[in-house]
Amino acid sequence: MKTKNSARLAGLMAIALLAACKVDYQPGGAEKDEKSSASAGGGLSFADVRDQTVRPRPDRLLQTQVVLERLGFSSGTLDGKDGANFRAALRAFQDTHDLNANGKLDEPTVRALARWTDVPATRVVRIPADFARGPFVPNFPKDAQLQAKLPVLGYRNLVEALAERFHTTPETLVALNRRGTVARADAVIQVPAVADIAPPAPQKDDRGWSRTLQWLAVSPDQPKADRVVVDKSEGVLRAFDTDGRLIAQFPATMGSEHDPLPLGQWKIQGVSRNPDFHYNPKLFWDVSDSKQPVLLKPGPNGPVGVVWIDLSKPHYGIHGTGEPQSIGRAESHGCVRLTNWDAARLAGMVEAGTKVLFQA
Repeated sequence: MKTKNSARLAGLMAIALLAACKVDYQPGGAEKDEKSSASAGGGLSFADVRDQTVRPRPDRLLQTQVVLERLGFSSGTLDGKDGANFRAALRAFQDTHDLNANGKLDEPTVRALARWTDVPATRVVRIPADFARGPFVPNFPKDAQLQAKLPVLGYRNLVEALAERFHTTPETLVALNRRGTVARADAVIQVPAVADIAPPAPQKDDRGWSRTLQWLAVSPDQPKADRVVVDKSEGVLRAFDTDGRLIAQFPATMGSEHDPLPLGQWKIQGVSRNPDFHYNPKLFWDVSDSKQPVLLKPGPNGPVGVVWIDLSKPHYGIHGTGEPQSIGRAESHGCVRLTNWDAARLAGMVEAGTKVLFQA
């Protein structure tokens, strides 16, 4: 049963996003975010605290999700639920450890995971002031024409930003903080145990990417992928190194009845971080052609999230989303959608020329 404060928080957490893909993508065009980049290293670290009123909770499923994510096998959102994305991540772990890949926490799998029992399910942290300042867009519009008037397609509120930072959902944060913690600077809250990263070295021309990595707790140092496989039947994207070893797996949303996934061999043409989005209504079957094309500024709640990985198939790519809880549970306009944090990890693994296979 929700408390009054929990219900109030839940009311702040409605997430709406134009689910977009098959885009008219053009690189560049936005102003360089030198101010954001220069400040990337300061004020965004979440300090662990000891608070007698907020104690870390043992949660076997959530702890396993956290461990799997740290090993490169993402469940999408860290929510402590035994869903399809979690079972796919568990199968990937089992496969790489020569176990029966049944997606179950059976005895052999629990024994294999025992090496990471020191990894907690949750952390108790204090919200830093710089993070709490945003910027936020409280009245985020659904219509692309209105989105085009915004200087940044940012988070709606602090709770939504916190959910992305800790790779979870606003609802999970409410469940972890039933005492009615207020989302504000200096508040002490319980979150999934996603660790801080060392502040990336700021660059003057990185379009604020260094700061984005800190906001998403994604390290700039990722293993390099030789090839990427998008598996429609499994609903996952897998990255392999030059020796054919699986180095990462992310749940993905791909295609629909109207815009099926274009099966075949493709190549990555480039990676755009914090990209502009050239919204062309003519590329969307469910949008009126009377709508005018518009340019949307970057932001985590933009149609392609924080990353666009351009493919050799025109108008198709791999990208992020502002609706992470929909990954694996909804359809796309033909492209491959990941959570923003998984897309940011993949962006550090691939480069122009990386081979991509889309298979049924």
